[in-house]
Amino acid sequence: MQAKAPPRARIDDTQPIWRTMLVFLVPLMLSNILQSASATLNSIFLGRMIGVKSLAAVSAFFPLLFFLISFIIGLSSGSTVLIGQAYGAHNDRRMKQIAGTALSLSVLAAVLVAIPGALVTNPILAVTGTPPDIIATSESYARIIFLSLPLLFAYLMYTTFLRGTGDAQTPFYFLIVSTLLTLVTTPALIRGWAGLPPLGTDGAAVSGIVANGVAFVLLLGYLAWKKHPLRFDREMLGDLRPNWGTALAIVRIGVPTGIQVVMVSLSEIAVISFVNRYGSDATAAYGAVNQVVSYVQFPAISIGIAASIFGAQTIGAGRLDRLGGIVRSAVGLNYAIGGFLVTLVYGFSWIILGLFLTSKHTLDIAHALLMITLWSYLIFGNNAVLSGLMRSSGAVLWPTLLAIVSIWGVEVPVAYALSQRIGIDGIWIAYPVAFIVNFLFQSTYYRVFWKRREIRSLV
Repeated sequence: MQAKAPPRARIDDTQPIWRTMLVFLVPLMLSNILQSASATLNSIFLGRMIGVKSLAAVSAFFPLLFFLISFIIGLSSGSTVLIGQAYGAHNDRRMKQIAGTALSLSVLAAVLVAIPGALVTNPILAVTGTPPDIIATSESYARIIFLSLPLLFAYLMYTTFLRGTGDAQTPFYFLIVSTLLTLVTTPALIRGWAGLPPLGTDGAAVSGIVANGVAFVLLLGYLAWKKHPLRFDREMLGDLRPNWGTALAIVRIGVPTGIQVVMVSLSEIAVISFVNRYGSDATAAYGAVNQVVSYVQFPAISIGIAASIFGAQTIGAGRLDRLGGIVRSAVGLNYAIGGFLVTLVYGFSWIILGLFLTSKHTLDIAHALLMITLWSYLIFGNNAVLSGLMRSSGAVLWPTLLAIVSIWGVEVPVAYALSQRIGIDGIWIAYPVAFIVNFLFQSTYYRVFWKRREIRSLV
């Protein structure tokens, strides 16, 4: 029997880790920005071409859609870790098996949600308090989205598979394709240009299906042409029958991540309820600052994903000596890139906020919020690196629990308590307090427990 060659890392040892990571990060961050910009432009189309009720109808469904996508984020997180480890070990066959199982799980989950969701859309929207004057429009839009979930989930999963191999460029290129198609087809389907049926608000939903479907087909065709290990061929078709051991590993890693996303979204609902008590100016200020902060968060989130993927590949390759270098490089990039963005926003804060707000009173509230919280997103990024690296080894439960405790045990109660004592600024102070507490939690667990545990590949 021929001896198996020892696993080799697919990270270039001749390059500094930070440089290899930066090459991965640039298209990943651009993808996040492009997705955000695409959603903003779609909102502009709906608001300008139809009216505010159309925009409200879509917005009413968004929290539910985010809740559904949180579970696919969890599944993709679990599959990315396993694919990264298999890729690092040069085990292409195992990588394909993992992808097949993850793909079948995601499509099955989408079908189980889509069919009942489409049938009971109206009661769901009624329970969430959707206003009566927009519920019919929102119901029609939501039903289309529900039925498109299998396609959306499959496409999202495939992009995360590729990122698990360290390839962030290919998903970015096909995201450009889907975004351009969306920008062309959304107004055309809203108004019925070029002989197309005028679908109104539903046109935005159908446009997304068309754009994602075309981009997904082109992506699969590209992978087949490149003879990529993750191409969808007869072998992959056979791998769609779930391997239950692999499925369990994906769920074990992914479900806590999905729960964390859900808990974060619920905490934001709690915080906005505190903010709303101070009137519409405070709510508008909160919304404007969230728009600005989202662009500062993108690098932090992307660097956390990179730490997880590079860590998984390194563990799969048996190169545990590189893990410390990955942490140092990722943390350094977080403070370098994030620090630059934070400094830039602080320097032009009045101008940037003025793009969203015109009322001086609202601007003053937003500016105070930005001054108090923005710097702390550097600590948020540091936390993302530590938790991302620990997740790369399959250690998910404690990093997730610690993050949830810092949100629901610190951020929400501190925001409430301080708002009662010092007013609205107390809500803003809760953010850096929670980030600092989470940093203490994550760094303590990382140094005291995780670094001392035996780290083994899960594949």
